[in-house]
Amino acid sequence: MRPIFPNRILPLVVACLFFGAQVNAQVLNKPVPADNPNLPGNSAWTAACASSDFNEYFVNFTWAPPLVNSDNEFILELSDGNGDFASATELARVSNQNTNFDFDFQFALPTDTRGENYRMRVRSTSPAVTSPSSDPYAMYYIDYNSPILISQDGNGTIPPGGTINLCDGNSITLSPHNVPNADTYQYKWYRSGTPLSETSENLTVSSAGMYYVEIDYGATCSGSANTLSNTIEITTGSSQGIAINPPSKTALCPGETETLQANITGTGLTYTWYKDGTAITTPTVDDDSYVVDASISGFEGDYQVEISGNGICQERSAVVTITNASNFTVTRDNPATIVILPSQTKTLSVSTTASSPNYQWYKDGSPISGATNSSLDVTDVGTYFARVTESGGACAASPVDSETTQVVAPDSFEFVIDYSTSYTACESTDVTIGLLQINAVASDGSKTDVTTDMEATFSYQWRRNGTDLAGETNNTLMVTDNTDNGDFILTGTAGAFNASSNTLSVQLRTSESIAINSSATVVCPGGDPVTLTTTRDLSGETFEWHRNGSDTGSTATELTVTQSGTYRLMVNIDGCMVPSNEIAVSDFDDSQLVIDTDENIVIPEGESITVTASGADTYNWYNTNNDLLSNSDRVTLSEEGQYVLVASIGDCEATRQLSVEYRDNFRVPNVVTANGDGINDLWVLPNTYSRRSDVTVTIYNEKGQEVLNVTDYQNNWPQSSTSFSEQNMVFYYKIRKENQTLKQGTITVIR
Repeated sequence: MRPIFPNRILPLVVACLFFGAQVNAQVLNKPVPADNPNLPGNSAWTAACASSDFNEYFVNFTWAPPLVNSDNEFILELSDGNGDFASATELARVSNQNTNFDFDFQFALPTDTRGENYRMRVRSTSPAVTSPSSDPYAMYYIDYNSPILISQDGNGTIPPGGTINLCDGNSITLSPHNVPNADTYQYKWYRSGTPLSETSENLTVSSAGMYYVEIDYGATCSGSANTLSNTIEITTGSSQGIAINPPSKTALCPGETETLQANITGTGLTYTWYKDGTAITTPTVDDDSYVVDASISGFEGDYQVEISGNGICQERSAVVTITNASNFTVTRDNPATIVILPSQTKTLSVSTTASSPNYQWYKDGSPISGATNSSLDVTDVGTYFARVTESGGACAASPVDSETTQVVAPDSFEFVIDYSTSYTACESTDVTIGLLQINAVASDGSKTDVTTDMEATFSYQWRRNGTDLAGETNNTLMVTDNTDNGDFILTGTAGAFNASSNTLSVQLRTSESIAINSSATVVCPGGDPVTLTTTRDLSGETFEWHRNGSDTGSTATELTVTQSGTYRLMVNIDGCMVPSNEIAVSDFDDSQLVIDTDENIVIPEGESITVTASGADTYNWYNTNNDLLSNSDRVTLSEEGQYVLVASIGDCEATRQLSVEYRDNFRVPNVVTANGDGINDLWVLPNTYSRRSDVTVTIYNEKGQEVLNVTDYQNNWPQSSTSFSEQNMVFYYKIRKENQTLKQGTITVIR
């Protein structure tokens, strides 16, 4: 019988066979899910559902010679949820596997992982080679895993019996009220068991049904998250036309009362009274009236009544507004601060809603003799206000003071200018700047905003870089071209006073464009790097080459690219970094190269098999002697051995390894002597069943319990760690391909 090598040794055998074959580039295979050795069973994961309680996963990675350099590291990376590696996340990094062609990575999911199409890949650092990306997998970090509670508007109040009655045509919003950062999740909403299209945390409903929700952690992970919410039942019915009867009066004097009466009474309904949208009574049957008491502070407001009951919808009336008849307002009609210049007179005035007002003006807290009109002329600095009393009206009222007016005599003035329109330096193409505030500056340095009073008094002049701008004498200025960039100030005069502003810098974007080109857009493993160039003469220029938005640090006028990413050139023009067009450079993905057979081929001795490849531009098939067997898309193989397909896709090369074995003629053994003597210690299957990714091998103990269930069986059972409760034990096996059972029987293990 020919020796059968374990599959994990096969890459090393291939390395030896190919040592002199001048295959220059390492072959990194895509990572595949692997069994977690710390958990019972031996099945690889098909979706990753991590949480704070469990977050440990493994992937298997294989690669082929030549050997990597001694300083190499293998890095396992994760794409985003769409399979894009532009901003890949590092999951694991190892530096001690540089002579191991088959090993497992251990990793944990990042806590922001949520999606159905994550992929993984492996990179080596020395040399820089990237594997094909893995198949897509659902991956979720389940950071919230408790039942959701939903309520109307997420207010935290679940209605009695979980039922809300809506009038026809009305709607409410259901939202979670116990999920932190609820807006960061995707949801699955249901009505009476039917999925709805809404995926946000808010669902507006108007139709009858049983509503509930769960966080969408994907088809595989959602069930284990246990987030299914309580159910809110929505019922609908016709409006009863609830309203509050018109009260006898809506303006009350202190001590008065007014009874508000619902227009529907005596029908056994439940009433709840509201003031300013807040319930002021508990739901009570036949509580169809409410007394407003004006002796209670804060009685003023908007009143409503809400009804509910069997067979009707929940309905709230229109607002009835109750006011305080003794209240009136006083409004200051002049600016809060007024500037008095020498020999000037300024007029202060107030207005009021009092029906028969009396006025008294005050200065610095003392009444001004004879100042009993609604206006007052002033020439002195000080703090002024008017006190208004009501001499008529329905009820006695307390005096009301106006807001104060500060009258000041400044020592000087200053302007404050700012951007009046949206502006970002080196991005905006135009901007308006203007006067924001005028401050009166006292001799002690204190400042008072006098913009409203003094804006029209000043005459203005704009300056750029210290020079007056001809004709620019308004207090606003439009800058529309980058040739006008500079430092601006605003000056002004008012009588004997001169004022100037802070300095405001304007840097508008140039209309110049910068173009870059690339020698290619795909980085080939082991191939020539991509070169980025520009037709602009960069001599004497300040520039930066950027990758994924960050400076690469390169000062070369041409950039050599060995990593995937989005690249652009930034050139300093007139003080602004001007960006070029972007060029996306991607890693080579050799998954488009496909062969129509398994990589491990088994044929009867004396027969042949034709292997066909697709997805590449050219094909070259080699044996272990580096003999070219075919340069077409197919090759016919009839001898045992190792074979390599080297294909070109664009400027890149991709390889596939094949092994051909003659079909074993021995039968499936039914006895294993696991005594450690090296003879018949393992259950070795013919190669028509072993090491085949499309064949599943399952072993059961005498109780029918599954002890092994694998594809690609490696002829490695029982393992040295397998324990047996008896000296001789009988096991049952089943060998299947897809849904067809190829072989089944018993195995006796003798120890």
